Amino acid sequence: MEESDTKDRALRVDGLVNARDLGGLERSDGTMTPRGVFFRSDNADRISPDGWQQIFKAGIRTVVDLRQPGEREKDVQARPAWLTTINVDLDGLENTDFWANYWDNGLVGTALYFLPHLNEMPERAGTAVSAIVNAPPGGVLFHCMGGRDRTGIIAMILLSAVNADTEEIVDDYLETVRLGDVQAASGNRNSAECLLNELCERHGTTTEGAFRAALAGFNVSGFMEAANLPEGDRAALVTWRGSIPNSEVS
Repeated sequence: MEESDTKDRALRVDGLVNARDLGGLERSDGTMTPRGVFFRSDNADRISPDGWQQIFKAGIRTVVDLRQPGEREKDVQARPAWLTTINVDLDGLENTDFWANYWDNGLVGTALYFLPHLNEMPERAGTAVSAIVNAPPGGVLFHCMGGRDRTGIIAMILLSAVNADTEEIVDDYLETVRLGDVQAASGNRNSAECLLNELCERHGTTTEGAFRAALAGFNVSGFMEAANLPEGDRAALVTWRGSIPNSEVS
């Protein structure tokens, strides 16, 4: 059986620290998730001109930006003409009743809010998934600021949809956590990972435990129904834009 290698999946792009291919992870049937289809990363506004050439060589032609409008307004880097950018505000801060329980207390920085957000606002993630699976031909990179939690929600959905092995999905999320110190140093700040884990512990779990619970409680079929995804989008999701034969999708 082929072994997955998180480092081998790294997307080495000047300006990005937390970027990788979602391909190369083991699925429940022993096959691997296809490479070159979906990529996750931190903020694409940090990509240098040389980095965009690396993005092009990786086959990526679309970026789906999961950030809030106010975050995107701070962007300063020009993007190449060959790139398609699709903006999807995953958060939905106008739902103040929901965010009152997760924003100021810091839980927005943990996986403790993943399932509540998907249950309360499934259409947000549904819009992001639709943008990803309906993107123009080529690889699709999706990102938020740090590539940790908003990006983590969408990665969880994409990997669950093709029956990626549970431990592989967990390890992919934890790779971002492991990169916390490097990512913080690149932004001249201190890593928040220890504080986030302490926050999770005050809620009876850990960073890893919170994500495992979110993953265990996530149901792909239920999400697609709640998000009202069209049939074509559902098919594109569970086959990763046709890169997995229908006969391999259960």
